[in-house]
Amino acid sequence: MTIQLRRLGRRHEADPENNAPRLNRESLRTFGRVLTYVRPYSRLMVLSFLALIISSALGLILPLVIRNLVDIVFVEKSLTTLNRITGLLFGVFIIQAVFSFIHRLSLAYVGERAIADIRIQVYRHLLRLSLRFFADRRTGELVSRLTNDVSLLQSAITENLMALLRQLITLVGAAVLLFVLDWRLTLVILAGIPIITLTMVWLGRKIRVAARQVQDKLAEAANVLEETVSGIRIVKSFARETYEIQRFTTQVNETFAAAMRRARISAFLAPLIGLMAFGSITFTLWFGSYEVIQGRLTAGGLVAYLVYTLMVATPIASLAGLYAQFQSALGAMERLFGLLDTPPDVVSPPDAAKLPPVAGKVVFENVDFDYVPQVPVLKDVSFTAEPGQVIALVGPSGAGKSTLVNLIPRFYDVGNGRITIDGHDIRHIDLHSLRDQIGIVPQETILFSDTVYENIRYGKLEATPEEIEAAARAANAHDFITQDLPDGYQTMVGERGVKLSGGQRQRIAIARAILKDPRILILDEATSSLDSESEILVQEALERLMAGRTTFVIAHRLSTVVNADWVLVLDKGRIVEQGTHAQLLARPDGLYYRLHQMQFARTETAETP
Repeated sequence: MTIQLRRLGRRHEADPENNAPRLNRESLRTFGRVLTYVRPYSRLMVLSFLALIISSALGLILPLVIRNLVDIVFVEKSLTTLNRITGLLFGVFIIQAVFSFIHRLSLAYVGERAIADIRIQVYRHLLRLSLRFFADRRTGELVSRLTNDVSLLQSAITENLMALLRQLITLVGAAVLLFVLDWRLTLVILAGIPIITLTMVWLGRKIRVAARQVQDKLAEAANVLEETVSGIRIVKSFARETYEIQRFTTQVNETFAAAMRRARISAFLAPLIGLMAFGSITFTLWFGSYEVIQGRLTAGGLVAYLVYTLMVATPIASLAGLYAQFQSALGAMERLFGLLDTPPDVVSPPDAAKLPPVAGKVVFENVDFDYVPQVPVLKDVSFTAEPGQVIALVGPSGAGKSTLVNLIPRFYDVGNGRITIDGHDIRHIDLHSLRDQIGIVPQETILFSDTVYENIRYGKLEATPEEIEAAARAANAHDFITQDLPDGYQTMVGERGVKLSGGQRQRIAIARAILKDPRILILDEATSSLDSESEILVQEALERLMAGRTTFVIAHRLSTVVNADWVLVLDKGRIVEQGTHAQLLARPDGLYYRLHQMQFARTETAETP
C-alpha cells in the first residue's frame, strides 16, 4: 500500500499540470479570506493606497518632462527653460519620495499586523483542538504551518501586495497616457497582452503545485528535526547520529529537489514574459520611428512614448514573478485555512454552566469509547468513585487504563454512556471549569523550558511566592531547589527539564499539582527506576498530594494497590474485576491474582507494611 501511494505521488510530481488546482473562484475566495485580516486596519490601507496613487502619478510625469526636453529645450537651446524643468523635476522626485515612504511604511504595518493576527489565531485554534487531532498529526508538520507557511503568507501580504498595487497603478496610468500620446502604437502593444496572460496562468498552475510540494517536504524535514532533538538521548545511546544525519539529509535533498522544480518553472516564466514584453517594445520602437520619419510624431513624443512603454512593460514582466509568488503563497494559504477550518471535536456546549466546586464523586455509566470506528477500546465500563477515594487501575498493557482516565477531564468524548462528577454530566458543563478542578501527574513528566519557579507556578498562575514555596516543600522539592540548583527557584530547567534528574522533575511536577489544589487527581505512576532516596521522597510527595482527593492511579507499585480504597482490573477494554486488594487477591482464578503474582509478588515483602 505504501509503495502504491509513493508511486501515485511520483505521478503527481511528474505531471503537475494535469493535477494542478486552477486559479478559480475558490482560489480568489481564499485570497479574499486573507484580506479579511487586513480589514481592521482599513484606514491605514486607505492612507497607503492614496499615498501610492500620488507617488505613482508623480512618477508618470517623468516621460512628459523628457518630451519637453527633447522638443523644446534641445530645439530652443534655452538654459533658463532647462533649469526650470530640472528644478521642477527635482521637486517632484522629493514629493514622490515622501509619499512613497508613507505608502511603504503604512502598508508594511498593516501586513505585519495582519500576519501577527493570523499567527495568534492559528495558535489559539491549535490549543482548542482535542488530543485526537494531535495524535493524528506530527509536531514538525504543525510547526511548519506556523513558520514556513506563515512566512510565505507574510511575503504575499507585506511585499507582493505592495509591489502588485504599485505595478498595477503604474501600468494603468502609463497605458492611459499611451493612448493619449498615440492610440495606434498602443494597440500594437496591447495585442500581445492576451498571450502573456495565458502563459502566466499556464505556468502559474505548475508553480503552485511545486510550491505546495516544497512546503510538504519542509514539514517532513521539520518533523525529523523535532523528533531527533526531542529524542537526542536515545539517538546518542544507540549511536545513531549517522543514521539520523542520513535521514535528515534525505528529507533536505527531497526539499531541494522540489524547490528546484519550482525554481525551474519560475526561472522560465519571468524571462519568457520579459521577452514577450520587450519584444513588443522593439516593434514599437521601429513603428514609432517610422511615424517620426513620416512626420506624424515628434522625436520627443517618441521618447516619451518609449518611456511609457517601458513603464507598461516592466510591470507586465514583474507581474509574472508576482503571479508565481502568489501561487506559492496560495498553497500556504490553503494549508493554513485547512488547519483553521478543522473543527474541534471536544467543546463546551453553547449553554454550558460552570462546574461549581465539587466534592469529587465520579461515576461512569455504561461507557463505550473508540479511537477508530468499530474498534472499541472501552466497552460498557461502569463504576463509582466516592469523594476522597483512591481508585487503582490495574491491567495488562493495552487494557484501556490510560484511555479511561483521559475521559475524566474530557480529553475525548465518550461514544456511549456518560460520565458524571457530583451528578453533572461532563459533556454539559464548561470545559475549563471542569479541568480547573482536575489535576494530572503524567508518567512522563512534562516541564517547560523556563525556571523552576515558573514551572511550579503553572499550576496556579496567580500564586504568591509563599504558596509556590509551600507547594515545593510539600513535594519534597524545596531542599534540592535551594541547595543543589545554582540559581534556586530561578534556575532554568532546559527543554523538557533536561537539566534535572528524573526524581527532581517528578517532584516539581507534583509541586505543580499541589499548587493547583484539585479535587480530582489523575496519577500515572512512573515506571522508570529511581535511586532509593529519590523513590522515597517522590512516594512521600505523592501521598501528600493524594490526601483528601478523589484519585485515579494507574498503579505500578504494590503499596499503591494495597492502600487504594478500590481496585479496578481492566482487560481488553472491560472491567473484569473490582474490589479491594485483599478481596481480589482471594480469587486465585482471577486476572488480578495472576497479575499480582507476575508484577507485585517479588516486591511484596519489601513494600507491604
